[in-house]
Amino acid sequence: VGPKLFQYVLKVLVQSVQLLYTLLRIDQPSYILLQNPPGLPSIAVAWVAGLWWGSKLIIDWHNYGYTIMSLSHGSSHPLVLIAKWYEKLFGRLSDCNLCVTDAMRKDLWVNFKIKAVTLYDKPASYFKETPLDLQHNLFMKLAKDYEPFQPRAVSPSADRSAFTQRDGSSGSVLKARGRPALLISSTSWTEDEDFSVLLSALEDYERFIKEGAELPALVCVITGKGPLKDYYNGLIQNLHFEHIQICTPWLEAEDYPLLLGSADLGVCLHKSSSGLDLPMKVVDMFGCCLPVCAIHFECLHELVKHNENGLIFRDSQELAKQLKMLFLDFPSLEGKLHRFRENLRVSRQLRWDQSWDQTVLPLLGNKE
Repeated sequence: VGPKLFQYVLKVLVQSVQLLYTLLRIDQPSYILLQNPPGLPSIAVAWVAGLWWGSKLIIDWHNYGYTIMSLSHGSSHPLVLIAKWYEKLFGRLSDCNLCVTDAMRKDLWVNFKIKAVTLYDKPASYFKETPLDLQHNLFMKLAKDYEPFQPRAVSPSADRSAFTQRDGSSGSVLKARGRPALLISSTSWTEDEDFSVLLSALEDYERFIKEGAELPALVCVITGKGPLKDYYNGLIQNLHFEHIQICTPWLEAEDYPLLLGSADLGVCLHKSSSGLDLPMKVVDMFGCCLPVCAIHFECLHELVKHNENGLIFRDSQELAKQLKMLFLDFPSLEGKLHRFRENLRVSRQLRWDQSWDQTVLPLLGNKE
């Protein structure tokens, strides 16, 4: 009730009391580890709790809260300026700082005078390539609710999806002949991801096929939920494709890594509000050895190596050309799409627990 500014201030005060009450009731911690954002009011509250307990405060900087606020309010809005001052002031009161890119580490020192250690996001161990039999089980499950996963011109009783089929005699699972390519993108449907870029690229892809390009049909799965999902669903419903199907499911937690491990290509439209953080969705895709096309921003090269594990694009036209190039020989095991996947397999990147042990434990004085 009341003006939005009043509502916001009241919300911050209530959250501060709730969070401080909770922190003061737990067993005394040696460290308080806080991810930022969201940092308002949690940084200040965690600092106060640390004073009470004699605990050390570690801030894990994934982005800046004030830059996210600026997406909807503008960089000169009083709330954004207050948030920036707040993060700068209370960020300096921490005992130790982690951040997700070298670019952010440098920015924290230059603009906030905060020394941080770079701890790159890494995929959890369950993000990996999905075996064919598990792919088939997942596709059959999704086919019950989503038409793009259903087989074309096959009786419903057949043990077949749009992408896989089970051999009746041997029981083994095979890739379906003439299957569509599976493209996946995940999002929280917020202002930092412009999905009209992908929709425009898909329109160009449809045009390439109509002009005679030998490209596979495409199933585009966009997972997640958020404030702009209804808006983009409205745009999707107005598209009339013959060779492309789009669905926007909300997946169960255990199904998401299985779908990433079953896809042919990932697309990332995340644009960092600060230009200093990296998209976790790409980290998870790489854990599944899934090549990625990602939209360009300042420090993306720290994760996506152009022409090595994926491609970087700047607009919908460039993305459309990349989709055409990558899928021209589909599903052949030749070409860049297969080479990118092989490069990801060979890279054998660290997993989250290994990265934590190497980077963070020494900071805590724990050598075990």
